[in-house]
Amino acid sequence: MVSLNRVVMQPSSRRMINALGPQGLDVAEISGKWGQRFAFKSYAQFRYPKYDVCAAPFVDEVTGAPVQFDLILANQVWEHLDRPYAATRNVYAMLRPGGYFWVAVPFFAPLHAAPQDCSRWSARGLKNLLVEGGFDEDAIHAEQWGNRHVARRNLEEIWPPVHDPETDDIKNDPDMPVCAWALAQKI
Repeated sequence: MVSLNRVVMQPSSRRMINALGPQGLDVAEISGKWGQRFAFKSYAQFRYPKYDVCAAPFVDEVTGAPVQFDLILANQVWEHLDRPYAATRNVYAMLRPGGYFWVAVPFFAPLHAAPQDCSRWSARGLKNLLVEGGFDEDAIHAEQWGNRHVARRNLEEIWPPVHDPETDDIKNDPDMPVCAWALAQKI
């Protein structure tokens, strides 16, 4: 069962990541497990509260230097962070030169505290966040998707709504984003 909120974002994001050649990438995922579906060279998970990406980059316990990765994933996490700008700068510090940060967030979705719910971004807003975090604007690809039908489904009592291919309109309306995602490269 695919969440209606992710029915377009997930295939688009898989294409982005597959284009990077996942088998050659050392990858970290922040508070999620979406990346488990790829055959990465290496894959590590950093879960809150043991690891707080807002506080500092994750460091090597022996050297104290930031742990370096080719790709860092954050799926539906950034909206929960108290300090998303600091967290983005910390991700930037953990990327090797040429490395990537993929982030996906809701835009029009009910509050869902886990442990809190703080922020929303459109594709342009994600790009701005990533620029403030250190990424070059020209090295960021951001997308958004949604429409009023999906927004109405997000108001249903049982959330998130499950995608029904027979009845759900998934045609994009650029003026009604439901979610946004971006891939940014550290140059």
